[in-house]
Amino acid sequence: MSFRGILSPHRSLQSHEMDIPPSLQEAAEAYLQREPRLLMAKGTLPEIAAQLQVRVPEQARLLMQDMLDLAELYSTVSGHRNLRVRLEKITTDSCRKFHVDCVDLRLLRTYVGPGVQWTADQGHSVCEAPTGAVVFLKGKHFPGWEGAEKILHRSPPLSSRPAAERVRLLLTIDEASACADANFDMVA
Repeated sequence: MSFRGILSPHRSLQSHEMDIPPSLQEAAEAYLQREPRLLMAKGTLPEIAAQLQVRVPEQARLLMQDMLDLAELYSTVSGHRNLRVRLEKITTDSCRKFHVDCVDLRLLRTYVGPGVQWTADQGHSVCEAPTGAVVFLKGKHFPGWEGAEKILHRSPPLSSRPAAERVRLLLTIDEASACADANFDMVA
């Protein structure tokens, strides 16, 4: 699978559906049961691996390996050597407004719960990535980005779902100097 297409000037999003094997699903569920709401690591791939090695429990090692594999993919596609890897348990309607991030390129993968949603027409029609899909999104700091072909995205609203479905486990990978989570343009 190649994600190099995201580098095209006329493409803002590239998504590939990927199944989550049962063993990885079990690791993600185990992580959700015991671990902190937010896990973040920054640095080169070896530095990130070392940080995760001491913070991810044994029962979630497959999850950690998948995160590292995706960090390597992100590094290959983006050319960045210093990365920020975030694994977050989401239980609210965070990032519920359509927006464009203040990054150059972002990788998202939802291990548990609904995937990222996006729109190309200000929210009139909404697409949703299936759980497990790997999604690359351009942000407004991507070289040459002008917004003409922009796709807005958001976290899927959870409050309207049944209580048992109001949780997501989301992996986000950016360049290490990526802006703070609250620093993006939103569309109501």
